[in-house]
Amino acid sequence: MPEGTDVFDIMHTTRAMRRLKPDPVPDELIRKILLAGQAAASGGNTQRWRFLVLKDPEIKKKVQVYYKKAFDETVGPRYLTSAPPPGQAEDRYRRTRAANEYLTDHYHEAPVWIVACLEGGAPTRSAGSSIYPAVQNMLLAARALGLGATLTTRHLQYEQETEAAMGIPPGFHSYAILPIGYPMGRFGPVARGPLADVVYLDGWGKPYPGIWQQEDR
Repeated sequence: MPEGTDVFDIMHTTRAMRRLKPDPVPDELIRKILLAGQAAASGGNTQRWRFLVLKDPEIKKKVQVYYKKAFDETVGPRYLTSAPPPGQAEDRYRRTRAANEYLTDHYHEAPVWIVACLEGGAPTRSAGSSIYPAVQNMLLAARALGLGATLTTRHLQYEQETEAAMGIPPGFHSYAILPIGYPMGRFGPVARGPLADVVYLDGWGKPYPGIWQQEDR
């Protein structure tokens, strides 16, 4: 379990945990994570979400085949040619790539997946606003419980094949898969660029001087 459960500490240490132990996760903890997801906002409070919990190794393996295919075709080459994101040094970026490759190869071995789905037509930005808050709540809840998780959407490059493998019926779409388990590594601060680089005041590109001296993360 983490040392503290202050909400700001949890948010600032909810890193993508891609190396997970295969040890079973108690249903009681999964229930807490799901309740956190259900507590999130949704457009008009319609609550059109569905959360598919997958433990079956055969189903997960079928999806992992496409997950790895997408890595080999798109994600892996992009890591080799892209610069590190803001706030992340070159050596840490290489470690992130290695962790991503590990997750790719062991995706199906995570003891629990939560597949975040939404009822409705073709996915849109507006529709996403009714499911991704639930996804973030579940990531934070997992962190608070000492469980590792990460937001993955790569399966959507083969949406029809992976959703068929998971048995998602017509009229519903998956938006994310959260592999969950006990982490092999330790939690730590997220790597982000300066806040002043991405925040504007009263006009696009206009600096917000009031936050410059307040950044302490």
